[in-house]
Amino acid sequence: MKNAIVPGVIIGLLSGVWLFIMRAMGLSFSNDTVNPIEFVSVLIPIIGLYYGVKVYCYKELGGQMNFLEGLVHSFKILIVSGIFVVFIGIIYINYIDFGDVNWKDFSGRIFAALLIGVLSSLAVSLLVMTKSKKVD
Repeated sequence: MKNAIVPGVIIGLLSGVWLFIMRAMGLSFSNDTVNPIEFVSVLIPIIGLYYGVKVYCYKELGGQMNFLEGLVHSFKILIVSGIFVVFIGIIYINYIDFGDVNWKDFSGRIFAALLIGVLSSLAVSLLVMTKSKKVD
């Protein structure tokens, strides 16, 4: 689990900072429309997971990793990043944008981030996988 902390913290902090960047650009979660600039945030977990799983594969496993090992490590990274994102989201809602946030829209965006993280972990595990388990 220790090798999932650094990439998880990086993803979590960058995702949390993204909330404040959107606030500085004048965007908020008060309506149910999604601004196209919000889709840039999809790159944060994809790049972070790829970095984390790639480093794990080559430094910890000697360059030999199957799909399941990559998937498990991706989920570890997502758990760590999820803790940070939820913590920063609570701070954002309670202290920064407490009157204007539509809870339904904000929770919908958090669920979408979870879905993107799971799909990203599947894709990254397939990309970084170096050995296959064949059933002969």
